[in-house]
Amino acid sequence: MPPSSSSSSSTPGSEPGARAGSSSSSRQGRLGARALLRASRPRFWVYLAGPFVVGLLAAARAPGDLLSWRAVCFGAFFLFPANLFVYGVNDAYDFETDARNAKKQGYEARLERQAQRGMLGLALGLALPFLALALAVAPPRAVALLGLFFLLSHQYSAPPIRAKSRPLLDSLFNGLYACPAFFAYALLGGRGLAPAPVLAAWCWTMAMHAYSAVPDIQADAEAGVSTIATALGLRPTLLCCAALYASAALASYAALGWLSAALGAVYVGMMLASIRSGAAQGSQGVLRLYRLFPALNTLAGLALFWRIAWIKFAPEILAALSALAAR
Repeated sequence: MPPSSSSSSSTPGSEPGARAGSSSSSRQGRLGARALLRASRPRFWVYLAGPFVVGLLAAARAPGDLLSWRAVCFGAFFLFPANLFVYGVNDAYDFETDARNAKKQGYEARLERQAQRGMLGLALGLALPFLALALAVAPPRAVALLGLFFLLSHQYSAPPIRAKSRPLLDSLFNGLYACPAFFAYALLGGRGLAPAPVLAAWCWTMAMHAYSAVPDIQADAEAGVSTIATALGLRPTLLCCAALYASAALASYAALGWLSAALGAVYVGMMLASIRSGAAQGSQGVLRLYRLFPALNTLAGLALFWRIAWIKFAPEILAALSALAAR
């Protein structure tokens, strides 16, 4: 669950110092299979694939719907091709800021100028066939939502909008990480997206982005990069994150009940702990807690999956458990 303004600023779901701007191609500009895989940030694949699976589950009429050919095909898209599109486009348009940002030197290989055009071509070439497939086999609403994913992902990094360089808009565009869930829901024929879950998902992704930008405040300021965190400052940004997580919990409570309250309490608690740590040690104090953030997000996604599965398919789950116990 992204990606702020420069190479160091938080590309949705990225790590401090390894975010959208830390390019993953070879320094010689060669774009072989290994370089493309690295550029897609495999450790962040769960941020797109996870919401897609949750959206499938929310719309599924039977557990077997999760393994329909359309679900499997577009699930593959939200692993490698979609992530290459998000991060590859970002890397290509971040060449100048990467070159000026000392924090980007040496952490990962930086995309060289001669590889920019190739990266854009490959990112588009691997992703757009899935948009064509959606036009052929998906409901119109699903096609529109996939188009929204492409628009937000591209314009987060690319001109004319380049949202990552515009505080607040950078976090708003991080809603692209909720789009796979909305697309999957519509793909399986889900009827209508209720406003409350949409608001909850968008608040959560905005908070994820803003929190990811906090450990980079000093590096981004020194590089002349504007992010929501550099604009607001450490404490106000973390308070904003806490408010967004609380809003997400309230908006999703009717659908998820106790899990919304529990996750809301965990995330708000983490923001408050980060405020305390940041007051004592600055952004580096926040970084120590931030290192737990990807694991927390993964566990939260698993909890969300099983909560929805239980709500929708409790009899089937109990029957399967009984069958296993009887063996």
